[in-house]
Amino acid sequence: MRQSQLRAFHHVAALGGFSRAAEALFLTQPAISEQVRKLEQAHDVLLFHRERKRVRLTETGEHLFLLTKQLFEIEQRIKDYMSETRAAVEGELRIIADSAHHVVDMLTQFRARHPGVTVSLRSGNTEEILHELRSYNAEIGVIGEAPAGPDMAVLDLGETAIIAFAARGLLADPGAGLTLAEAAEFPLILRETGSKTRASLDEEAARQGLTLTPAIVAEGREAVREMVASGAGIGFVSLAEFGHDPRLVQIPLNGIDIRMRETIVHLGQRRDVKVIRAFMEFAGAAVPAHA
Repeated sequence: MRQSQLRAFHHVAALGGFSRAAEALFLTQPAISEQVRKLEQAHDVLLFHRERKRVRLTETGEHLFLLTKQLFEIEQRIKDYMSETRAAVEGELRIIADSAHHVVDMLTQFRARHPGVTVSLRSGNTEEILHELRSYNAEIGVIGEAPAGPDMAVLDLGETAIIAFAARGLLADPGAGLTLAEAAEFPLILRETGSKTRASLDEEAARQGLTLTPAIVAEGREAVREMVASGAGIGFVSLAEFGHDPRLVQIPLNGIDIRMRETIVHLGQRRDVKVIRAFMEFAGAAVPAHA
């Protein structure tokens, strides 16, 4: 017994004729007649009395029609339920970020709108983030600038200048700023290789004929922040990521203008994954407030 045969029978019974059933199902009348005929032959029953231009259900047909009404009502209820389920965004959203600062507020608001989504957030540098996205180990990445490869979909969050920062009291007048050469005379707390912040600083230093030699290499911005807060040396960060920490002071970098662009990225071929699509649509609407 095929679903298509039961559907054809049900529509003929409900609409009172083969032509009306064919029109409702976007099929030809012969196709509908053939489906009903096969159903009758397969079970050796007569379902309709065929009288010129009209049909009447037989007693067997009446019983079957009662059952198909129940069957297709349940089917519609299942469709309605599944439609409601599709409307609710659920699942896991794994985010890996070079700095969580850019998405913390956004995630709070996103979770309020989609409470069925479980969010995990971890840190990594640009190389790690792109690797994890391409390995399907994360859905969303937050990185310093748009990747060169065409496989990533990108949402631009804007750009801010890179500044130096130090523990309060390390410099007599931090507001006066430092040149990069002057900053290089202090112990430097730098990010690991693969960090776009460090790469940008190294490029500018090379342009000036300088070498930035780290006293300490720390993995991740939080590790850099804690080392700098301990008084171990000077670190670098984008102004947007400096945040509010009473232990630290900003130090403008004089004579240079290095800017860090922050972007939200995901693997382009996963754009139709429901939780990714929902987050990117939400983030796109929120960007003006965060850029």
